[in-house]
Amino acid sequence: MQHPTPFTGTPGKVIALHLNYPSRIAQRGRTPEQPSYFLKPGTSVSASGTPIERPAGTELLAFEGEIALIIGHSIRRVTPEEGWAAVSGVTAANDFGVYDLRYADKGSNLKSKGGDGFTPLGPAVINAADIQPDALRVRTWVNGELVQQDTTADLAFPFGRLVADLSQLMTLEPGDVILTGTPAGSSVVQPGDVVEVEVDAPTAPGAPSTGRLVTPVVAGTVAMAEYGAGPKIDDLQRAEAWGSAETAGLPTSTDPATILTDDLKAKINSVGTATLSSQLRKRGLNNVSIDGLQSTRPSMRLVGLARTLRFIPNREDLFISHGGGYNAQKRAFDALRPDDVLVIEARGESGTGTVGDILALRAQVNGAAGLVTDGGVRDVAAVAALTMPTYFANAHPAVLGRKHVPWDTDLTIACGGAAVQPGDVIVGDADGVLVIPPGLIEQVVDDGIEQEREETFIADMVAAGEGVDGLYPMNATWKARYREWVK
Repeated sequence: MQHPTPFTGTPGKVIALHLNYPSRIAQRGRTPEQPSYFLKPGTSVSASGTPIERPAGTELLAFEGEIALIIGHSIRRVTPEEGWAAVSGVTAANDFGVYDLRYADKGSNLKSKGGDGFTPLGPAVINAADIQPDALRVRTWVNGELVQQDTTADLAFPFGRLVADLSQLMTLEPGDVILTGTPAGSSVVQPGDVVEVEVDAPTAPGAPSTGRLVTPVVAGTVAMAEYGAGPKIDDLQRAEAWGSAETAGLPTSTDPATILTDDLKAKINSVGTATLSSQLRKRGLNNVSIDGLQSTRPSMRLVGLARTLRFIPNREDLFISHGGGYNAQKRAFDALRPDDVLVIEARGESGTGTVGDILALRAQVNGAAGLVTDGGVRDVAAVAALTMPTYFANAHPAVLGRKHVPWDTDLTIACGGAAVQPGDVIVGDADGVLVIPPGLIEQVVDDGIEQEREETFIADMVAAGEGVDGLYPMNATWKARYREWVK
């Protein structure tokens, strides 16, 4: 039976592979013909239990659970068959990186992945002589939830090939470490999170394991100096750091915004919310109004598709872990696009702001149709000066952290007593705000147009002196006269 030994020492070289697992290759959308690598300094190595610091001013610290190969003896120009024989052991690794700095690396990954503590290794080493390289498993947990799990059965580049390839140009020395790639599931972590990685050989005698490599994430407090490249991100980096555009809260080609054609929007805008509400009621939908709100621009129509943001009640430790950096609130506003309406669940809490002038301006610059929150708005004069309408409960000067923690985005929420799902059609005017299921919108609007035509006829008849009995609603006689009027 194997008895894994503790990992010790500082490698002379840490060499990391870009892509290897089919799940990650599919996620990245590019298939490498040959293995490609980058170097990480020995000072990036840390032990299990050592916290990793997310540098101050950065937002996209991502984990990558990996299998690390440890070279057992000096080799040069070996074959793939000889490559695995040169490996003395394997251990768990976490190839951390800050995507905010990738642009400065020009592909080297030195600043983004070379920071102190950015390569945790350990805690134990499995003897390579007693295991098969294609029978290993790597798993990663974040805050106890399994987020990565894969095996080495179908790697693009087997371990022996990696060792042989690197040995063509450089001498690999005892203690050197090769990181062999990460499977799908890598994503962003925040201060307060705990990441764990374990490598094992479940089918080998004794099922040897490295044990869990534990890395707590903490917030950095020292700002990066101005004499070097500072943090900078864009939507591509967000999508790659989080694992997908959807996970990052960014719009995708399958977003439901395509249903709002110019013709449909014109038809929606021709019908009042009062009429739409009655049409929804006829279909059994009585709880589709977002209640208790006022508008910064009550004379302006709001038509768009819901994107959602949820705040939970403030708890100090949760605000520390989720309130700073590129939190859910900032991601939600940055991800808004034309025809989007950001609907915010603030639980009707009026004792603080849920949006201020800067984020509201960001929404307008992105082309969003409007904002809806059942909480407060800060900087209300500046928000009201925007051309985009904002529906809100009240004005309040306090910042978010007084009552809320920004928690998650693009999920079903409650706002002003109504359930709202991403992709729902949001329609607002001076009478209020409605939530309309997207599958019903065309039918509801068409019937609403007909209803308002009928009501125009009824109003004309009342103005001409007719009584309302039998006219409102119309009986058979009046309906016949209406059909003639329509002609």
